[in-house]
Amino acid sequence: MAELTGKSIIGFQSGGEGDPTIFGINPATGESLQPGYAAVSEAELNRAVEFAAEAFEVFSKTSGTAKATFLRKIADNIEAIGDDLAQLAPQETGLPEGRIRMETGRTCGQLRLFATVAEEGSWVGARIDHADPDRAPVPKPDVRSMERPLGSVAVFCASNFPLAFSVAGGDTASAFAAGCPVVVKAHHSHPGTAELVGQAVSAAVRDCGLPEGTFSLVYGPGRETGSALVRHPAIKAAGFTGSRAGGQALMKLAADRPEPIPFYAEMSSINPVFILPGAMAERAEQLAAGLHGSMTLGVGQFCTNPGVTILDSTADIEPFVAKLAELVGGSPGATMLNPGISAAYDSGAGALGGNVAVETVALGQAVDGQCQAGAALFRTTADAFLGDESLGAELFGPSTLVVTHDGADKMLALAKSLEGQLTATVHGTDADLEANRELLDVLETKVGRVVVNGFPTGVEVCHAMVHGGPFPATSDGRSTSVGTGAIHRFTRPVCYQGFPDALLPAELREANPLGIRRLIDGEPIF
Repeated sequence: MAELTGKSIIGFQSGGEGDPTIFGINPATGESLQPGYAAVSEAELNRAVEFAAEAFEVFSKTSGTAKATFLRKIADNIEAIGDDLAQLAPQETGLPEGRIRMETGRTCGQLRLFATVAEEGSWVGARIDHADPDRAPVPKPDVRSMERPLGSVAVFCASNFPLAFSVAGGDTASAFAAGCPVVVKAHHSHPGTAELVGQAVSAAVRDCGLPEGTFSLVYGPGRETGSALVRHPAIKAAGFTGSRAGGQALMKLAADRPEPIPFYAEMSSINPVFILPGAMAERAEQLAAGLHGSMTLGVGQFCTNPGVTILDSTADIEPFVAKLAELVGGSPGATMLNPGISAAYDSGAGALGGNVAVETVALGQAVDGQCQAGAALFRTTADAFLGDESLGAELFGPSTLVVTHDGADKMLALAKSLEGQLTATVHGTDADLEANRELLDVLETKVGRVVVNGFPTGVEVCHAMVHGGPFPATSDGRSTSVGTGAIHRFTRPVCYQGFPDALLPAELREANPLGIRRLIDGEPIF
């Protein structure tokens, strides 16, 4: 395994020279892992951000081809340490080796996807309106515009995805593709994994001849270090995946700065699943098996975990509930990511099961040991759900709450009552879906992704994917953190009026030297 230093990576330098205070913990055993990591000092954090600001002057003007080479080099470097990651990450997270290898592949895949976007170049949305000096009564000037990178970006690693939503995950990949240097805040749940990936990114910066401050990785307490990053005047945007409380606290800091910045937080979602009568009659057992697999995948520690399942009690739902209860009751316990997440799940499941309006239908098999979680199936009514907002709170773990209603009107009331979500799922026959178009219309206003006859866990990394949604699923429902549209979180439009052709960015020059798609005088030109 590559050597772990226990140090932050500040450009090409090391940081965090004090006593180690941050240790990975094996959640299955409670064992403290080595090495420990020292928190960066205020001066070290300032240096990382100042390096990034200096690097922006060069990196922001780096060609799409050069950025693509850089992104592919990062992917190559991560693949080269795949065995090391498969050995270390399970110790820090409790996730199985197979999941880590899958996530490594996804991480490298999205880096290469953004490389293709950077290389092709049309993402800048170049628009050209030619001058018309003879227009009366006022001549028309030559006006051209395109997206340009915002500046240095702070990225917060997620606890539940040590690779795909962490050091070299989607936020970092999209920021790099846009031309923004990145300062990453490591997560205490997987500090060693973060350093291994950080070393891979730093080596790519060197190998590609990019400025020193293009990438830094810092360790420190979440509140102090994270807050300092968001407040730093040289940080121009931030990406975060984590709790609602943590996300909202950082949102406020970003908004209250003398210069407010965009803060993209993924925070909370219960991802409702609606099962319509025709689908229930047609494939109840199949639906129960699919839902069980989705709710227990990764011990339920997915942002898209189906936390609420909505059933029409005028149909025969009991075979479905019985099968789901059987599957939940037979589910073995499994290790959660860290003691904090485990304690929150135990507390939340206990509170839900103790609610007088909620029936505990089935519990998974109990397992002794650290951070162990069992699956749970709860049941309540539509009226209870509508009357108690606590029933709609996210329970991060392997559980779902079945909510029964007595027809379309009550189902629509449930849909309309939902907060913003990442996903909503509808299972139905063609006839079901045709008869419930209003439900689909309502859900479109509530979520970032509507799934028909599937399950929400598993986010395809592709151009069209949207992983976002109205608040509180995210801080800005106009954006996505997965899919190539994510690049636009870290850009802003700039207009060039009356520029000599030679001084324009290559994307806007008359000859189109990059050969990208452009909108010219209102007509798309390829």
